[in-house]
Amino acid sequence: MLTILGFAMIATFLVLIMLKKMSPIAALVLVPALFCVFVGKGAKLGDYVIDGVTSLAPTAAMLMFAIVYFGVMIDVGLFDPVVRGILKFCKADPLRIVVGTAVLAAIVSLDGDGSTTFMITVSAMYPLYKRLKMSLVVMTGVAAMANGVMNTLPWGGPTARAATALKVDASDIFVPMIPALAVGLAFVLALAFVLGRRERGRLGVLTLDEVLVEETETVLAGAGAGAGTGKGTTGAGGPASGNGVESAGGPAVTDASPGEPEDDGLQGLDPDRATLRPRLYWFNALLTVVLLTAMIMEWLPIPVLFLLGAALALTVNFPHMPDQKARVAAHAENVLNVSGMVFAAAVFTGVLQGTGMVDHMAGWLVDNIPAGMGPHMAAVTGVLSIPLTYFMSNDGFYFGVLPVLAEAGHAHGVSSLEIARASIIGQPLHMSSPLVPAVYVLVGMAKVEFGDHTRFVVKWAALTSLVVLGAAIVFGIL
Repeated sequence: MLTILGFAMIATFLVLIMLKKMSPIAALVLVPALFCVFVGKGAKLGDYVIDGVTSLAPTAAMLMFAIVYFGVMIDVGLFDPVVRGILKFCKADPLRIVVGTAVLAAIVSLDGDGSTTFMITVSAMYPLYKRLKMSLVVMTGVAAMANGVMNTLPWGGPTARAATALKVDASDIFVPMIPALAVGLAFVLALAFVLGRRERGRLGVLTLDEVLVEETETVLAGAGAGAGTGKGTTGAGGPASGNGVESAGGPAVTDASPGEPEDDGLQGLDPDRATLRPRLYWFNALLTVVLLTAMIMEWLPIPVLFLLGAALALTVNFPHMPDQKARVAAHAENVLNVSGMVFAAAVFTGVLQGTGMVDHMAGWLVDNIPAGMGPHMAAVTGVLSIPLTYFMSNDGFYFGVLPVLAEAGHAHGVSSLEIARASIIGQPLHMSSPLVPAVYVLVGMAKVEFGDHTRFVVKWAALTSLVVLGAAIVFGIL
């Protein structure tokens, strides 16, 4: 019964958000609460929620201060050279823009943190997608898939969990998988090319003179917005109006009529915004490098690192208290949206785990593996990792299900290393799971409905995972 209810709860949640019958936050809270009553454990709902919130509180804290930190870095111009380079490559060609999105997301993913990747990618590419009226779900989908492939890096999380759960070396898992993962990344780039051609066919290859600007659009809530910096400028995060207005975090929007060229071309961020700190560029670059190094080397817990980094970045770049308050306020909307979603997801995960539904679901799947598939447990693990890492947290899968799959593999002579390698195959889809906090950073900053993102990305991300699995089998890795 718990198995059926578990699958029914997940299906109900996905249907409600994809059909836009409920907001993700409401669905993440109300659906599990209702099913907890169905299970007959309504009296323990409070305990389950507290357990879920406790487990996700460090993640929520990390995201809150990471958004503030990278928001400040965007404000002061740290990523402007990267943005200019990407924009120079992309120009006004939808095909190049989609491919550029995949390349940028893959490169930034080297730091091993999905939230960082999505913040930088969206801040660079969102202006182009909005100005050219391109599909924003293409941006979120391509970025999520590229990050999902790169998330298998030893310091990215899943590989380290698999190594810990099965007591093997992380490098022994990752290094042999490089050829298959390279094929997966190449597939994402090829898919980006195809999706870009589709967008090009819909919109054409535009010139700057043909790009229309909507005056009320904002590029990135709060990024680069200044308060009281001149005639017609907005307060931090406020709407724009008047001639030469600076949207919150975005390019200067003029009153140019349709078809008239604009002075700022396709700048992703206003190059003259008041929050720029060119004299502190190398300080900010060094601070970011040190922060990412400390994160990879695990010198301190990640939430503590971002808390310290955000405090230091604000203090050095904006020494006056009103300016610091303005920067925090400018990014408050993103912080609230993401942290609220994380705590709502804590209700979902708390009920799944507390009621035992997730254990029964995993046990049912493992028990229904045909006996004849025993010698092929590595391939079976790869296939199972695709749905299981979508419907479960990485901790639940790698520490709860993977050891069971490994034991089943041992009985048929399949090594733990093969099982571990197969277990990371589902990551391209996992990065769009409603249980992954970073995905809410992606859809929130891109102003995309989570249901729209889910409908678009699931089929392509699952196909990417299957391509990685097929390559691993062909190369003899599994």
